Amino acid sequence: MILKRRLAVSNEQAQASTASRSTAATRSFAHNELEAETKRRVSVDEYCSEGNGKRLKDYFDEAERVIRSSSSDGGPPRWFSPLECGPHSPQSPLLLFLPGIDGVGLGLIRHHQRLGKIFDVWSLHIPVKDRTSFTGLVKLIETTVRSENCRSPKRPIYLVGESLGACLALAVASRNPRIDLVLVLSNPATSFSRSALQSTIPLLELMPSQITLSLSSILSLMTGNPLKMVMDNVVKGLSPQPTIEQLSQDLVAVSSYLPVLADILPKETLLWKLELLKAASAYANARLHAVKAQTLVLSSGKDQLLPSQEEGQRLTSALPKSQLRSFEDHGHFLFLEDGVDLVTIIKGASYYRRGKSLDYISDFMPPTATEFNELNEENRWMSVLMSPVMLSTLEDGKIVRGLSGIPSEGPVLLVGYHNLMGFEVHTMVPQFLIERKILLRGLTHPILFVDSKDGGLPDLGPYDKFRIMGAVPVSAVNFYKLMSSKSHALLYPGGMREAMHRKGEEYKLFWPETSEFVRTAATFGATIIPFGTVGEDDVAQIVLDVDDQMKIPFMKSQIEEWTKQYIKVRTGTEGEVGNQPIHFLFYLPKVPGRFYYYFGKPIETKGIKQELRDKKKAHELYLEIKSEVENCLAYLKEKRENDPYRNILARLIYQATHGFTSQVPTFEL
Repeated sequence: MILKRRLAVSNEQAQASTASRSTAATRSFAHNELEAETKRRVSVDEYCSEGNGKRLKDYFDEAERVIRSSSSDGGPPRWFSPLECGPHSPQSPLLLFLPGIDGVGLGLIRHHQRLGKIFDVWSLHIPVKDRTSFTGLVKLIETTVRSENCRSPKRPIYLVGESLGACLALAVASRNPRIDLVLVLSNPATSFSRSALQSTIPLLELMPSQITLSLSSILSLMTGNPLKMVMDNVVKGLSPQPTIEQLSQDLVAVSSYLPVLADILPKETLLWKLELLKAASAYANARLHAVKAQTLVLSSGKDQLLPSQEEGQRLTSALPKSQLRSFEDHGHFLFLEDGVDLVTIIKGASYYRRGKSLDYISDFMPPTATEFNELNEENRWMSVLMSPVMLSTLEDGKIVRGLSGIPSEGPVLLVGYHNLMGFEVHTMVPQFLIERKILLRGLTHPILFVDSKDGGLPDLGPYDKFRIMGAVPVSAVNFYKLMSSKSHALLYPGGMREAMHRKGEEYKLFWPETSEFVRTAATFGATIIPFGTVGEDDVAQIVLDVDDQMKIPFMKSQIEEWTKQYIKVRTGTEGEVGNQPIHFLFYLPKVPGRFYYYFGKPIETKGIKQELRDKKKAHELYLEIKSEVENCLAYLKEKRENDPYRNILARLIYQATHGFTSQVPTFEL
């Protein structure tokens, strides 16, 4: 790997350096090295590009080269940009990586290529013999942050830090509350005082200089749970052989590179770094109240250096604009482990933005093939059990099985009935991408995008997959942007009222009296497709609906609290549609039946755009669309009675004889 060097100077070692000098993008590398690196690059489709394939072994190889090149260098710390990050867009925000106790700056080596597509990546390198104090490192980073903020004041600056680096990020944020910073903190060392590391300082002082780290200790820190990683792939139906081979390579790499670890952290440096961690933890904890930056905390469940799980919860409670993501089976060096993709994590938390505020349309990045496959894997059991039937309507009115009746070119607006708990979405959205390469952008209740504290709804982690797949908070602005960007949008006018309906209300539409979407869709000549989905009554039976829960005092108070806490989607709508209480449903699962989807004949608005500016005409079309949705539901409810494979046993027998990937037949069209 070739490094693009960026000059940065420690404030303690060069007090006279200015902000512009400390962050000058000086790239000193040999011409032949650049030419060789350029030849190695290949052009790949962004959708299919998954990263640079780096592994733990590569971290040791590159760390060894970096240490050798700076073996006589006592400092100062400096910035560098990995050349493999490649060229970035001028609108890409700056990402500063702040390393952990190793100080090498290669902690994101497995993420460089993906990060480089959407960020301008700089990494901080702290030479082994450097003895810059914690406050000195803070001032160095702060100088860079202030300089880059002056250069691009409308773009955020990302500070990604692990352990020690997380403390540095918090310190810089506390001192610069007016600068737009986004913090991503991996296993922060703010818990150092409660860790076993602190008690090792006196012991290390008594030990001889020739410290030998045991292989088992290093493995427990570097890898979260190798056996689980292999078994997960077996469960998913993947061959364990490649995973075992890669794991073996990593095990050999760790044992082979123990001398490199000793070079990274010789006794004197290790003692210094532990004292640095002690100072960093005290400094950051004393200033948590001043941190106003948007913060994403990543905590490992098998961190044997720090009590990271408890610390993650403490920090997210203390920081006002923070979210927590937990990684139960991973160790301290999270970014070096398999199954962790920093870009996917940032996307899933809706933390990627190019401006002062997040734009859910222009800042959105479609899921990669790997992201989609991993998310679809979670829903595969639903597809196998329910064998969904999808029907669409061609322009001539003919009903066909499959999605060939859906236009490829947008803008397209799909309008339909929301089944219980939104069950239908889990198989519908993936099928559109698989069969037609169409990504449906679902307009979703804002509750899935608001992290609640102090007794609110559960954390947002489980909803990350919806955001990765393109869900956006439902609003007039977002709907307008989706139509203007020629997207395929998915809209449920009945919203939460339908998805959280009461007993006996299956397949009943609860739409607002006034048309909300017709004129906006017509402004951009969108094609509107009414559709219906049935199957919820073959999957679950409601036990306690909202009426039942309101009769139970503690449930009633919780529902009222949640309803007050979260924003209303329809502030100008009266009645139960506009005043839907926020609650959970209690239901019993049934032996799964089958889901049926029927997408009606497309309604073109291009030719009647001017006509639909009239509110009366728009309302007439709105009522027509609503009627078509009801017709789709009625058609499916009638037709499924003649489906010989509606029962799961019949479907399993068919799949057993024809293969579990075969398409199960249905009723005659």
